[in-house]
Amino acid sequence: MLNFTLDILTIGFLIFGVFFMFVAAFGLLRLPDVYHRMHAATKGVTLGISGLMIAAAIQHAQAHDANVINIISNVVLVIMFQFIANPVGSHLLAKAAKLDNAPVWDGQIADEEHEPVAE
Repeated sequence: MLNFTLDILTIGFLIFGVFFMFVAAFGLLRLPDVYHRMHAATKGVTLGISGLMIAAAIQHAQAHDANVINIISNVVLVIMFQFIANPVGSHLLAKAAKLDNAPVWDGQIADEEHEPVAE
């Protein structure tokens, strides 16, 4: 019964992770400019990888010879790295796009660093 419950939990985390990965991919295709696309990709990938890593940890922890503490600590470290590295990388890419004068969506209301773009 416990294995069945853990399998259902694993499937739930897999669906969670794949959903956010799909939303990130959909955002890359549908959003209007580089800044919006970067936002979708960063959030989606961070949450998607978290769900997939938790699902993998649950499955690997079920093995008889598994070192559960090692598995959990590795997953926690990977998730922490993703939550730190993805926003930092996205911020650096956004700054580079800003310095390169990347085109901004026409529907943008304001830019905090400059005058309002559209009213």
